[in-house]
Amino acid sequence: MRFENKIMLITYADSLGKNLRDLDQVLARHFDKAVGGVHILPFFPSSADRGFAPMRYDIVDPALGSWDDVRRIGKRRYLMFDFMINHISRQSPYFQDFLAKKDESEFADFFIRYKDFWPGGAPTQEQVDAIYKRKPKAPSVVAEFADGSREDVWCTFGEEQIDINIRSDRAQRFFRETLTHMAENNASIIRLDAFAYAAKRAGSSCFFVEPDTTELLRDMQEVLDPYDVMVLPEIHEHYTIQMQVADKGYWVYDFALPVLTLHALYSGEGSYLANWLIMSPKHQFTTLDTHDGLGIVDVKDLLPDEAVDYTKDKMFSEGANVKKVYNTEAYNNLDIYQVNTTYYSALGNDDDAYLLARAVQFFARGVPMVYYVGLLAGSNDIELLESTKEGRNINRHYYSVDEIDREVERPVVRDLVELMELRNSHPAFDVEGELEADAQGSRLRIRRTAGEAWAQLDADLSSHSFEVTHS
Repeated sequence: MRFENKIMLITYADSLGKNLRDLDQVLARHFDKAVGGVHILPFFPSSADRGFAPMRYDIVDPALGSWDDVRRIGKRRYLMFDFMINHISRQSPYFQDFLAKKDESEFADFFIRYKDFWPGGAPTQEQVDAIYKRKPKAPSVVAEFADGSREDVWCTFGEEQIDINIRSDRAQRFFRETLTHMAENNASIIRLDAFAYAAKRAGSSCFFVEPDTTELLRDMQEVLDPYDVMVLPEIHEHYTIQMQVADKGYWVYDFALPVLTLHALYSGEGSYLANWLIMSPKHQFTTLDTHDGLGIVDVKDLLPDEAVDYTKDKMFSEGANVKKVYNTEAYNNLDIYQVNTTYYSALGNDDDAYLLARAVQFFARGVPMVYYVGLLAGSNDIELLESTKEGRNINRHYYSVDEIDREVERPVVRDLVELMELRNSHPAFDVEGELEADAQGSRLRIRRTAGEAWAQLDADLSSHSFEVTHS
C-alpha cells in the first residue's frame, strides 16, 4: 500500500503484542481507522541497540515473524522501514569477513579505516575537537584481525555499530541492493537513520557535510524512484538543517514540535509555538514522541535559551518520574541532546494536557506520527528502566495483548483515537492545504483549510481546555 495522508504509528515489532502477527491483529481490532501507516522499527537480526545494529536486511528476525507478516500489515497500511545508512553491526557477515581477510576481503574499503581516512593515519586533537560527536573521544573502535594485527575503524555510536564508508563502491552496491529489496517488500517510505553522520571529511565536523550529504540523499532517492518510494532523512539538529532539506523537495521530520508544545503547556504562552506552526514545511512528519528521547537541540533559536532551560526544568519538576539521573552514565545514557520520558509523563500524566498536545500535533502541517506508548497514553516504565539500567527504556514498555485490551478502555485513549480518526478523515487536513495560527496570552487558535473544507482548534494553554470545530 502506498503512502497516504493518514497518521503513522511508530512501534517495535514486539511492543504491541509479542510479534508482527499480534501487531496486525491489535491494529485491526482497536485502531483500524486511527492508524493509516506503520513505521515498524528495525525488525532485522541485530546485535544491539534494540534493532539499530543490524546484521543483515534480507530476512526478518525469526523471533518477530517473517516477510509475509510484514506484507500482511502493508496490505491495509502504508509502511516505513529503517535503513541504518551510517553503520552496520560488528557481528554482520560484512565486518566479520573484513576481520578474517583484512586487505583481501571484498569489504576492505567498506568501513572507514583510520589509516586511510586521516592524513598521517590518525587525527590531530584539533581534528577530533572539530567532529560533531556523541563521545568525548575520537569516534573509533579497534578492529582485531585474524592475523593478529589491529587498527582503528570509525564508530560513531555504540561499539556494535561500525560506520560504513559511503564512498566505497562495495558500500554503494550494498545500499542499492538493500533499498531495492525493501521497496519490493511493501515499503512506502525508507527512513535513513543517523543520516547526517554518514558523509565524513577529514578536518570537518563530519556531520551534514556538504555537498556530500545532498548527493547521498539524491542518490538514495534515485534508487527508489522506480518504485514510487520516498526516503526520509533522520536528522536531529538545528531546525534550519531540516529547512534546507525541505527546500530541496524532500520530506523531513518535525522534531521541534515536542519541546515547543511542552513549553506552551507549561508556561501558558503560545507565541513561539504559533510562530513555528506558521513557518514549518508542508511536507513533514510531525512528532511528539519517538523511540528516543525528547530532542532539546532541535528547538535552538525557536525558543530563547532561557525558555529552553525553563522547559527542561519543568520536565523534571512537573513530569511524572522524569529524573535527571536517567540521562547519566548510571543508566548507560550520556546523550546530552535528549530527555528520556514518555510524553504523557512529561505532562504529569495529565489527560487534558496530553489530549491538547495531540490536538496541536494533529492540526500542524504535514503528517502526524504517534509512538506506540503515546498511542496508549503510557506513563514512564520505571520497572523496565531499573531492571535494564538503560535510560531510553523508560519509554519502551512491552504491552501484552491483554494489557492493550484494558488500556484502550481508558477515556484518554478513547478520546485520542477519536481525534486521530477525525485527522485521518477530514479534508481540511490536506497536506497541500493552508494553516493559520495565532496566540494571544494563553489562547491558541489553529485553523486548517483546504478548498471549502475547514477545521479549527481553539485552546486555553493554561487550563488545557480546548474545542475542535469543523465544516
